[in-house]
This record gives sequence, C-alpha cells and structure tokens, in this order.
Amino acid sequence: MIPAVRALARAAMAARPVPLADVQSRAELLSRFGRSYLVPVELFADFAAELTDRRRPDGPFAVLCINGRRWFRYRSVHYDTPDLRFFHDHREGDRPGYLIRERRYEDTGQRQFEIKLTGRRGETVKHRQPLLPGAPALSPAARGFLASVLDRSYGISAPADLGLALETEYTRTTFVADGQRITCDAALHCRDLATGRAVRADGGLVLVETRTTGRPTAADRLLLHGHGVVAADFTKYCGGLSALRPDLAATHWRKAVHTVFPPATACS
Repeated sequence: MIPAVRALARAAMAARPVPLADVQSRAELLSRFGRSYLVPVELFADFAAELTDRRRPDGPFAVLCINGRRWFRYRSVHYDTPDLRFFHDHREGDRPGYLIRERRYEDTGQRQFEIKLTGRRGETVKHRQPLLPGAPALSPAARGFLASVLDRSYGISAPADLGLALETEYTRTTFVADGQRITCDAALHCRDLATGRAVRADGGLVLVETRTTGRPTAADRLLLHGHGVVAADFTKYCGGLSALRPDLAATHWRKAVHTVFPPATACS
C-alpha cells in the first residue's frame, strides 16, 4: 500500500462511519464551490486527525461508509472534442464551460454519466444520470440528456464529435459535516486514451477537495491557517492531460502539475 493510500485508510478508520443516505442528506452539493489542495501525507495525517477529533467545537467530520468500506476505487472516462474544446475552455477560463465524463464506482459496479457545468457565479453544477451495466456511455439516451442539459443551462447545442480523451483512476475517502464535504484522493493514475501513455501521481501526496455552497469551510481554514497549505489550480482532467501532453500545459498550472506528477512517474 502506497503512503498516500495508507494515510487515507488510517484517517477513515479513525472517523465515525455514516451511510451514503446521510451524506446525501447533509451535503449532496450538486451545486457547489470547490477548492483543491495538494497535501503531503505527513500534513494530511495531522489535518485528518483534527478534522475527525470528537472534541471539535463544531463536532467531528464523519466518513462515508458503504457495505463496511470506507475508501473506494473510482474510475472516470473523460470525453472531449478532437480539438480538446473542453480542455482549452477550462484552461482559458472561457464561459460557458463544462466537462463530460463517465464515472465508475469500481467497488459497487455502479456507473454514472455526468455533466459538470460552470455556473454564473463560478460554482460547479453537476447533472448526472445512471448508466445500466454494459450500456455505452454515449448512448442515444445519454446524448439526449446532454443536449437537454446544455440547452436548458446555456442555450447551446451539444457537440456531435465527442470522443475518448482521458481515463483517471484513484482511491477516495469522503468526509462529511452539515453543508460540507471533503474528498481525499490518492494513487491517481491517468491514461491518455489517444496515445496510451500513462502517468502516476506522487505516492506521498493526497489530493484534498473541499466542497460547500459558498464561503470557505472549516477544512479550508484548517489547511490554510493551521498547516500553511494554499489552494492549487488543479483538476484531474486538465492536470492529467497536461502531464501527458506537456505542450498543452498553461504556465500557471505547471507548478501544480509537476508537484502531482513528478517526471519520474510517467510511463509508456
């Protein structure tokens, strides 16, 4: 077990478990603001211990638990146009911005077709629908769902030339409090579906994302003021593709990309 996954497991086992229904009722957050942090495992261990401490004045964060499991394997397949329109729109901050992916929950076998939009205030708005086992992600039904969401949200048509772009795999633990959710990811592995090249994240790094409806969360304040960790401009899709195709990387992303994906982690 790599250090980052071991740190996730220890943090998850120290927290009070709650079922998925509790997470959805307390902090489903399909429309939310998010911040990303690149946290070394040593700092993550202290951060998670403080977050789940039962003596916290506002109460401890709990951990998502499904069928006895507290950390889960995720796989996402991202789609884009041949000219990587979604990637470039995100890099350049263009609006309207959106991403399309299939998410697979490897431990339960569930699949979701997801569309992540950028709202008027810069928030992320997620739309999703389940995929049946064996059904293609870009089925006529999924394309109809995509067309409906884009027309309703932005008044634009769905692109007809979508294709496979990037596959990501990682291990995730989710902590939750009322109106707050924190996802902690480790062992990120990205594969360019056009070239087959792959890259692995630093095994000593945990990718922490805080999600809320507005203002910075208790976790944001703890990371910044308690541990001196500042938010990073990093997403798995854009960061992974930038690591695999260095000519795509924006200057302001390079430090974060190199932190997550040291050159020695690239493989053919």
